[in-house]
Amino acid sequence: MRLTLSLLAAALLGLTTLSATAQQVGEVGVDWLGNDIIIDAVRDPEVEGVTCHVSYFERGIVDRLQKGNWFEDPSDSSIACRQTGPIKIGDIDLSEDGEEIFNEGISLIWKQRVVNRIYDKANDTLIYLSHSRQVQDGSAKMSLTTVPLYGQQVVWTNGKPE
Repeated sequence: MRLTLSLLAAALLGLTTLSATAQQVGEVGVDWLGNDIIIDAVRDPEVEGVTCHVSYFERGIVDRLQKGNWFEDPSDSSIACRQTGPIKIGDIDLSEDGEEIFNEGISLIWKQRVVNRIYDKANDTLIYLSHSRQVQDGSAKMSLTTVPLYGQQVVWTNGKPE
């Protein structure tokens, strides 16, 4: 069982998140230093039937010893979201900036890997954006995926937005 930096930070600070949780579904070793690419499945807590797969780089202990940066992983991530069942949309934020559905610490305190959901009403599409959030020196490293709703049997529990 791997102990991620987010779990360590949460344990140290007594924090919990209210967003979706990630389930590790893959791990690919990329070098002899113990660095890995991790693939997590993240289910949108307000949209049943959509699963996102987020991949990211996790530094190994040898790499951390060599570079001296013990408490931080890179900001890089990739995301792909697909329909994995009947789509049922709950109470989602319909504003232009959408809402955060997942976050995970990638440094001891200040840096997080984040997934935001935005509803594109004009194109009847859910947009998912994976990026990192930092207190300063924000990163331009991001990945975007969409789940089109057009032509799908979508149930809106609060009524489809007009």
